[in-house]
Amino acid sequence: MDQPLPSIPAKRYFTIGEVSDLCGVKPHVLRYWEQEFTQLRPMKRRGNRRYYQHHEVLMIRRIRDLLYDQGFTISGARNKLQEIAQGDRDRRRAIDLPETLADFDEVQFQDEAEEAEEGGRVLQAAALVEPLRAQAQVQVQGLSPDMSADEAWPRRLQQVRRELAEIRDLLSAALDRNEGSRDSRAII
Repeated sequence: MDQPLPSIPAKRYFTIGEVSDLCGVKPHVLRYWEQEFTQLRPMKRRGNRRYYQHHEVLMIRRIRDLLYDQGFTISGARNKLQEIAQGDRDRRRAIDLPETLADFDEVQFQDEAEEAEEGGRVLQAAALVEPLRAQAQVQVQGLSPDMSADEAWPRRLQQVRRELAEIRDLLSAALDRNEGSRDSRAII
C-alpha cells in the first residue's frame, strides 16, 4: 500500500516541487512545517522561491516518518527531533573526548595555549601555560595515564573540568592585567 520513497539525487539544491515528490508531502504542508519546525529553514531566493539542501530533505523525511508513520503529533515530533539532535550532539562530544587522561591533559592545554596566543600574545601564553600544565600533571598523577576513559572519567571528569575552568579564568585575568598595564603606560 505505502510505496517506498524515491532515492535522493546527488544535487545541491531542490525546489519545493522536487522535495514534495521526494518526500511524498504536498508543497503547502512543507511550507506549514517550516513554521512548526525551526530546524527546517530552506534558502529563499527570487520571488520567495524555496531551495532545500540534502540535509533538509532528510529532515523532512524524518518529520514525515514521525507524523505519518509513527503517529506523533506536531509537538511530539518537535520534541522527538530535539531529543535526536541532543543525542547526536552527545555522541559527537563523546567521540571528541580523548581516550586517556594523559591525552586529555595535553589536548586541553594545547587549546588553552592557542586561545592565549590570539592577538600576538605568544610569549605571554607560553609563560603562563607552562606552570599551569605542570600543576595539572601533578594533580592528575594520582590516576594512571594508561587508565582507560571508562575507568577514569567517572571519577575525575567533573573535577578536572572545574580545575580547567579555574585555570582558564586565571589565564584570562593574567592576560587582561598584562594588557591593562601596557595600556596605562601608553596613556602616560
